[in-house]
Amino acid sequence: MYNLILFGPPGAGKGTQAVRLATKFNWIHVSTGDILRSEVSQGTPLGVKIKAVMEAGHLVSDELLIEIMESVFRKHDKAEGFVLDGFPRTVNQAISLDEMLGRLGRSVSRVLSLEVNEEELVKRLLNRAQEQGRKDDTEEVIKNRLVQYHKHTRPLEDYYKNKGVYREVHGVGGIVEIFDALCKAI
Repeated sequence: MYNLILFGPPGAGKGTQAVRLATKFNWIHVSTGDILRSEVSQGTPLGVKIKAVMEAGHLVSDELLIEIMESVFRKHDKAEGFVLDGFPRTVNQAISLDEMLGRLGRSVSRVLSLEVNEEELVKRLLNRAQEQGRKDDTEEVIKNRLVQYHKHTRPLEDYYKNKGVYREVHGVGGIVEIFDALCKAI
């Protein structure tokens, strides 16, 4: 089983590339963002809590995300692999993910980081907000999400480098060009 984490800031293209990779390698695509937005759109009690957090540009709690992730891995225990998109976001989440995967007899195979400059990220996110009507992608929220990313998520780079599974991939260019670079890194 191959367990890939796609890493990078909001707007780096993780979701776009994760879908392509999951299709190519017959893996399960796990997007915490999609799971959380689904809860919000269904108006579940959990979704109401998540909506307030997301609209403020903050991160959902580690405990809740680990619970969601373990449920997904158990549900698809015969899968050939997983591509995680948007998780983990903190070192504590990474440690909890490693512990959870260990309980399931699995581990992280590779972490690929899509490297994109901040100007390009803001441009992409504002464009996505307009195209998809995503209320959580206002300019103010985008800037806060990038601050949160640099504060909480970027430290994961050292965590995964120390495990020997981290690689950077240039994330600016055409979708196919970036996809080919990711496939080569896998």
